[in-house]
Amino acid sequence: MDGARVVATARTWIGTPYRHQASVRAAGTDCLGLLRGIWRDLNGTEPELPPAYSRDWSEPQGEEVLWRAARRHLLNRPLEVEAPGDILLFRMCAGCVAKHLGVAADIGGGASFIHAYSGHAVVESPLSLPWRRRIVARFALPEGDF
Repeated sequence: MDGARVVATARTWIGTPYRHQASVRAAGTDCLGLLRGIWRDLNGTEPELPPAYSRDWSEPQGEEVLWRAARRHLLNRPLEVEAPGDILLFRMCAGCVAKHLGVAADIGGGASFIHAYSGHAVVESPLSLPWRRRIVARFALPEGDF
C-alpha cells in the first residue's frame, strides 16, 4: 500500500480521544482501533474482529497475541528499513509482550509517528530514541480487501 496514503489517512484520526477497545474516528480509539480504522478506510472490511482484550493484553500469559495477529494480516518489513506508512509494533518494557501500535509518518531527522496515546488522544509524536528502542517489528498494509 502507498505509504503516503496510509499517513494521510492516519492523520485524519489525530485528535480522536483515547478509548480502550474503540475504533471510531472523532469519537474514540485505542492503538489497535486506530490501525483497524485506517484499514477500513483504505481496504474496506476488517480481516478479523479482535476479541475483547484487557489493558494488559496477554502479559499474564506471556503470549504475543498482537504480534501474531499482525503477522496474519500485515506484510512483514525489515526492521532497519524505514518508510512512511509503516505499521510499528512496540514493546513498552523489557520482558513484556508487544502491545502498542503506531504508524510511521515522517522519517529521517524529524521522524514522527501517529498513535493513540492512553490518557490523551491520537497524536503525532516524535519518533525519539526511547520510542525507537521499543520497536520490535515493522509491517506494511496490504492492498485490497481480505
